[in-house]
Amino acid sequence: MMPAWYQRMNPRERLLSLIVAGTVFVLLNLWILSWIFGALGGAGRELAARKATLAEQALYIKERDTWMKRDEWLRQHQPVLKNPAEASALLDQLREVAGKYNILVENPAIGSGETTPYHQTVFASIETKSPWPPLVHFLYDVQRPDAFIVFENVNLAIDGSDPTMMRGKFKIARWFAPMQQKK
Repeated sequence: MMPAWYQRMNPRERLLSLIVAGTVFVLLNLWILSWIFGALGGAGRELAARKATLAEQALYIKERDTWMKRDEWLRQHQPVLKNPAEASALLDQLREVAGKYNILVENPAIGSGETTPYHQTVFASIETKSPWPPLVHFLYDVQRPDAFIVFENVNLAIDGSDPTMMRGKFKIARWFAPMQQKK
């Protein structure tokens, strides 16, 4: 038994109504499938992220002793910032090392840098002019692990007037122990 409204339709209207109903049905199914596949993809990404986090945590647990030793070494060896004049001492140290290799230091500037839970910094900005080999030795000597000196910004270029010379612009920071260390 067909409903009365369907029986009143002519064959052309019936065909058109079936096409509209079929299109709505297909579009609704496509929307539902799209949502399901999107949810599955999101769950897969979340699972992969959780597996990566788990692997990372397992690695940290495995290397816990190494990190504890490094933390202890940092607490024992990282210098404490006594006053902002430490930036001046850093600049003097840089000039001394540069003088050792006959590197011309230009436009020196000092300042205090950022303070994070892991370190405090003071910095010195310098520009240099020297041949390449002495500059390499300068970079090597300044950056020793026990010196806690970091090149935050380095810009090297060949001098336009003399191709045998290098021009360098450096922002060099010294990292000090944080204000309140966790014990």
